[in-house]
This record gives sequence, structure tokens and C-alpha cells, in this order.
Amino acid sequence: MNLWASFFLPPSLRKTCAEIVSESRQSLRVQSTQRPFTPQDGRRQLFGGSCVRADCDSRPPSTFSLHGRNFDASDSRPGSGTRLSPLNHKPKLPAPFKAEDSSKDFPKSPSGPVDTRRGLAQARARLLKPLCTPLPPEASTEGKGKRNVKFLVMFLMSLTWFLCKNVWVPAVPGSFEGSVDRLCDLCDGLHGTLADADMLGRRCKRRSKILRTLFRLIDLNSSKLNLHIAKLCLALCVSGNNLLNICKLIFQISRSESNDILFQKNSIIDSLLVVLYSEDVNVSGEALLYCVGTLKFLSGNTAILRLLLDKNCIGVAQKLLLALCRVDDTTTKTAGHILVQLTATLRNLANHPDSRALFVSFSVLPALCQVLRHHREDKDICTNISRIFSKLSSYSECCLDLAQIPNCYPLFLELLRKHHQKQDLVVRLLFTLGNLTAKSDAARLGLFQCNGCTATLLQLYSSYQRRDESPRTPLQKRASSPRKPATPPVGVREADDVLVKLVRVLANVCIHPAVGPSLVTNTTCIQLLMETLELRSAQESEELMVNVAATINNLSFYEEEGSEIRHNRLAIAELMLKLMLTSSMEAVLEATRVYGNLSQHRDVRDFVMQNKVHKFAVTLLDSKRAEMCFSACGVLTNLALDPPKRVSLAQEGASAKLVDCLRDFGAADWQLAAQACQAMWNLTGGGSEELLDSQERRTLLQTLTAYLDEDEALKWAQNEDMRDFHRACWESEFRPVAEKLLKTLTSTAPQVQPLPGSR
Repeated sequence: MNLWASFFLPPSLRKTCAEIVSESRQSLRVQSTQRPFTPQDGRRQLFGGSCVRADCDSRPPSTFSLHGRNFDASDSRPGSGTRLSPLNHKPKLPAPFKAEDSSKDFPKSPSGPVDTRRGLAQARARLLKPLCTPLPPEASTEGKGKRNVKFLVMFLMSLTWFLCKNVWVPAVPGSFEGSVDRLCDLCDGLHGTLADADMLGRRCKRRSKILRTLFRLIDLNSSKLNLHIAKLCLALCVSGNNLLNICKLIFQISRSESNDILFQKNSIIDSLLVVLYSEDVNVSGEALLYCVGTLKFLSGNTAILRLLLDKNCIGVAQKLLLALCRVDDTTTKTAGHILVQLTATLRNLANHPDSRALFVSFSVLPALCQVLRHHREDKDICTNISRIFSKLSSYSECCLDLAQIPNCYPLFLELLRKHHQKQDLVVRLLFTLGNLTAKSDAARLGLFQCNGCTATLLQLYSSYQRRDESPRTPLQKRASSPRKPATPPVGVREADDVLVKLVRVLANVCIHPAVGPSLVTNTTCIQLLMETLELRSAQESEELMVNVAATINNLSFYEEEGSEIRHNRLAIAELMLKLMLTSSMEAVLEATRVYGNLSQHRDVRDFVMQNKVHKFAVTLLDSKRAEMCFSACGVLTNLALDPPKRVSLAQEGASAKLVDCLRDFGAADWQLAAQACQAMWNLTGGGSEELLDSQERRTLLQTLTAYLDEDEALKWAQNEDMRDFHRACWESEFRPVAEKLLKTLTSTAPQVQPLPGSR
């Protein structure tokens, strides 16, 4: 159990400071890594280039043309009425208002065909005069509200008739925009008037005329106006083909990023969320597809992303996720298309910090797991959801929520087996599992106990390790010296990204005492790790090499009878030389930790001295990093067990550097101070060997005397929260060995004692 996980236990089960101290800085270490990077698709399409559906003929299109004639006037009839046969006569367009209705402000249709430039210009001039007629006042009674509705409807119809009758080319620059603004105001005014009169939905008698007029205005091809038209049409509860076309219209507008500002200034997003919340997937599936596609595009805009969160988009999405899992068999394909858009939208929403609590409170993560179970064959859906999990599992509250979902581990393993060749899916599932096993001991055991867990992970390891031109058998006998690695091709670099995440999972799960002994005796596991060290280099695959070394270090903690680490310890020690000779300090650190554990064995200590690794360890004491000094002290502690090696270490200046290390780091790190004292104890043969000069002895005595003063030592704690932890470290780890060393500096000391390992 690591320090992080202990904070989620009930108080009665939490560890004491002493217990935490005894487990901290041990050889078993949780590994971290960067989240896989997902580049944004610059093209706004329903299905991007990486989508598996890209070549599917049945997928809905992202581009289409819409005109007023595409809309169905039959939608204007009351929803409960009987469908009537169409009339034989051609309906007449309503005439403009009469002279007494302020003819200056209302456009009149021309008396004859406008077929001359002068006549056309005059017609445009009449239309393009500032439309300054004020909107009617709010209705105070139902009758007055109906009159206002009639007034606005007749005005819109007259204006629409004129616009559609002529060739619309503005005579004055900017005049078209002004007229569009006026039409937008009229649409908003009509919307407000209908709302005040309680005539939205299908309750308005003039609904048919309003819709026909709005449909014709779409031909003006103004994105701004079309959004106002779409909002009013949705408020009038269009259905069927008209609902589909309105959603397509909105989708078409959202494809251009320059139109994002229109969505910020228009409340159309509220209307879209109402559609998603209320429409039946089995009836209006294609309309919902374009509706969600619009939200996917808009959620890529950070300003609109904030709006979507404020408008409860995540709550609506959760309801839709569950509904899509219950669709009829005939709608399954459409449901899959919708889920691709919806999961991509949630992926964008997960980017915002404020979304994480909403994902938890609305139980979105369990809903996504349910979607995975129903659509486990769909690579696009699985990939999008894996991206959501990889983002959210990096945060504690979401990671804990995901870990508590029943059967999530078997589900992830099944997906890894089923889609093992889809690299972007595999790498994100492994990253998520790495996050879960980094935070919880229960997650480590829960994953490991799943049927086929080890076999699945090792099969993936073997598959991605061999994505090169010269595959090798994992159990192939190794040469006496490491093979010189070649620069990996692009495919191998992508495979390395998978291996980084996979090896991290192995490093994390083996921390559990029930998992480590099983993996350390697994021949295939250890051979694959060793093979990685042979085939790769720290220059080309630094993070992978570091993770492999960390996994070997964790496994070396277990001294099982059939330990493959112990059996191959000399070969592993030789492979660690590659890391010690690199410029990567992280690789050097992990290799030093491995040497700290393996050097408990005499043959490894001999190897270390023969290959001058002890010189590296002494040099690392000059490092300004406490962790580096701590690991180096562990190696020196074990090397100094052998009397012949103490002289060589002293000649390298080990004693003086240990004293400096104790003085520089001890007061802030009592575990490091204890390790330095133990190394000094062994190096001096328990105080019996004169390997310290007078200055070193004097400095060491002064430092130990000061550090053993409890009041003086504990004042170095940075804050009150850490004071108890520092006290526990000082009492349980530093004081015993420091008092022993101080006492024996001037007297005969007992025999030296080996450490159980590099802590």
C-alpha cells in the first residue's frame, strides 16, 4: 500500500507514521509516465481520417446542400391530426399590407417582372431601406398576443416573398448584413411573442405559415439568420424530415470555426441540448447524430466548452449514453454513429478542469463502461472512450471512481485482446491501467486476479517488442556482451510507446506482495524485460529503458526460491552497464537502484568492482539529488561488506564523500542520513579500521553529535504536517545507526551487518 492510497482508507485502517516510514523509499516504486498525446483534427467532419468508418459507404455524410424545398410543409400540421390528401390548386402567396399599413416600411412586390437593371435597382432600393418598424409591444392579453403574432407573420411572409422572387444582390455594400440583422430581430421578436402567448410547440394556428416562411428564408444562405431560423423551428417542435434538416443546417454552420462566435451569441445550444434530452433515438436517430456532431465541433472551442459545462451538457450526455445502450436492433448502426460523436464530445469536455467533478457526480464513467460492453467490437467508440479514461484517470477523484466500477479490469483486458493491433487504443488502455495500479493496492490485486491477465500483458509485450525487421525468440541465449542497438524505425518507436505503458503496469502491479512473487518466477516476463534492455538504447528509448529497469528493481525485492531475477542476476548486472554509461540521469538512477539490490550477492559485488561500477557510485555522491545519493549509498553499503573492497572504495574517496553527503542532506532527509551512516559503518569495518583521516573523523563526530540532539534535529521540518513524519524517520531509522556509529568511532565495534537491500 503506497502513501497515496492510504489517504482513502477509513481512519481505523490508515497507517501510522512509523508504518509509512518503514514502507517509504523501499525498492518497490510506483512508475509514472506521460499521457499519450492526441493531436486535434483540424478538419470538422463527422468521421475523421483516423476513423475506421472512413471507408464505409453507409456512414452519414459531413457535406450536403440544404434549400427551402428540402423541408416538408406537412410538418406544419398539428401533430395529432389526420394526414390529409394534398389540394389540387396551387396556394397563393399572401399579398403585402395595404397602403394604410405604413407602406414606406414594408416592401411591395413589383407590378411587373423586374427584368431591367433600373427596375431591379429600384426594387432593391425599396427593400434595402432601413427596416426601422418597431417590433410590437408585448401582449398584455391573449387576443393582443395573437394580433402581434399575425402582424409579425405577415411581415415575414411579405419580406420573404420579395427576397425569393428577385435575384438577391445587394445594391449597397453592407446593406445585406443590415437586412439580415433585421430579419434576425424579427425572428427573435416572433419567438418572444409566441412564447408570451403560450403558442410555441404545436399550439399555434399559424404554425404552418410561420414554418413555410422560415424554410424559404434559408435560401438566403446566411449563417447568422439560419441559426435564428433553426432556433425558432426547434421551438415550434418540428419533427421527422424537418427536424433532421434543421439539425443538418446547424451542423453545416458549425463546420466553420469562424461561425463559433454565432453560437456564443445565440442560445441555440440550449435548443440542441433539449433535442438530445427529449428525442427518441429509435425515431430521430439521424437528427441526433448531426446534433451531437455539432456539439463535438463546438466543444473544441475553449469558450464554448465552458458554456457547455454550464448548460449541463455532461448530464444530458450521460442520459443519452444510457439510451443508446437500449436501442432497437434496427437502430444499432445509427446508435454507433451517434456514440462516436458523443464520446468525442466527452473527450473534449474532459479537457476542462471543472468537468472532472461532473463526470463523477453524473456517473458518466460507469455509463461509458456500459457502452464499452455493448459496443466492444466498434474500434472507434472504444478508442474515444479510452481517450476519455486516459485523461480522467490521471486525477485522483476520477481514478478512484473508475477503480470502483465492477468488472472494469476484465473489460479492459478483453479489449486489449480483441483490439491488440490498434496501437492508439492499446496504449491508452494500458495508460489507464497504469494510473489505476499506481494509486491503489486493491487495483493491483484486482487486475492481476483477472482471468488471463498475465498472459494478455505478456502476449502484448511480445507482439509489440517484435515490431522490427529481425524478430527474436525471447528465450534465445544471450551473447556475452549486449548487442549494439540499431535506430528503430517509425513503427518501432510507436511500439515503444505501448511498451512504456505496458511495462509501467508490470512495475506497478508487482508492488503487491501477492503479485510480485508470481511475476519474479515467470520466465517469459523476465526474459522479455532483459530482451528490451538488449534491443533498445537509452538514447532512442529512454523512458522505456528506465521503466524496464524500475520493473526489474521492483521484482528484485522478492527473494523467491525460483526467482528469475536471482537466476539471471549477472546477466542483468551486465545489461545495467548500458544505462550507467548513458547521459540520462534517470536511467543511471534506476540502474544504481538495481545494483543496490543485486549487490547483496557476492558474485554481483565482484562484477561491480571488476567493471568499475563502484567508481560511478562514489561519483554519484557528489550529485545534488538526494535520491541519487541515497541509491549510491545503498550500493556502497553492500560493497563494503567485503574487506578487500573497502580499501578500493577508500582510495576513490568514498569516506569523505559520505561525510559530505551526511552533512549536506541529513537534516532534511533522515532516511538518507541513516543510509549514509550504515555505509560509513560498513566502510570502516564497524569502526575497527582506520580509513578516516583526522579531519573526516572530526567532521563526522560533529555532524552526528548535532543530529542526535532531538530538539536541534527536528527543527528542520519544513511544516507542521511533516513534523511527525520527520520525527518517525529520525527515531526509527537514523538514531539507532547514528548512535552505534558515534559510539564505535573511538572503540571496537561489532561485526558489520549487511542491509536487506537498497531501500
